[in-house]
Amino acid sequence: MPDTDTNANQQNQADVDPRLLDVLVCPLTRSALHYDRARQELISQQARKAFPVRAGVPIMLLEEARDLADDE
Repeated sequence: MPDTDTNANQQNQADVDPRLLDVLVCPLTRSALHYDRARQELISQQARKAFPVRAGVPIMLLEEARDLADDE
């Protein structure tokens, strides 16, 4: 019997189109972003923010971003 949680998780973790990553910048600092595939986030080191990626779609709203911890 297939594990439905695993299948749903794989569908939610769609990769971001690399061409999109080339043009996206941090909405706060306009600096480059780093894609963290494991966490499904786009990271802005300069702003110390992590923007979520849901179903392959980057959510570039400051209200949706989480603050990075000191060790990240």
